[in-house]
Amino acid sequence: MPDIVENPENYFRQLVPERDALLMDLEAEADAEGIPIVGPVVGGLLFVLARATRAQSILELGTATGYSTIWLGRGCSQAGGRILTLEYDADMAERARKNIARANLSETVSVCRAEAIEMLPGLTGQYDMVFMDIEKQDYRAVLGQLEPLVRPGGLLLADNTGFKDADAFNQAIFSASGWESVQIFSYLPKHSGIYDGLCFAVRL
Repeated sequence: MPDIVENPENYFRQLVPERDALLMDLEAEADAEGIPIVGPVVGGLLFVLARATRAQSILELGTATGYSTIWLGRGCSQAGGRILTLEYDADMAERARKNIARANLSETVSVCRAEAIEMLPGLTGQYDMVFMDIEKQDYRAVLGQLEPLVRPGGLLLADNTGFKDADAFNQAIFSASGWESVQIFSYLPKHSGIYDGLCFAVRL
């Protein structure tokens, strides 16, 4: 079997996606204020998935300052996609709106100041893609609310599934008949945290 590259962490740290000044500013702000963001590796993944699937409707649970939203927006805007992102913290939601405007994505993204668990039952329509990054202990409850909102063949990506509080969600989606899922535990430079799990699931 071929040998793995030497010092894989250093090697893959060199391959972190490039970012523009806006995203770099948000990363510096997150470091200074202790704001958990997905970082450029998961951000780049969100861009790739949104672009590759030509997602027309994306639901994001957990906006913070809009870092992940900008990656998603840039990924789906070429195909005319739209994003609804939910953020429970009023200050974060307002900061996200300003950052999304700086990214020229205000026509693509709608920021809603709302608690996901309370808002989801009132949503209608079908989403092509959902990105979930709220409180991990809420993942399990939200999973059942997402089932009628994600179209068959639609994609769910859940961040931070390596956290202990995500265990109930991990076990539930692993055995759920309505989803086909896979968990990836990875080294993710500049992510919160650097070693973490990501869950990818398709709605059956």
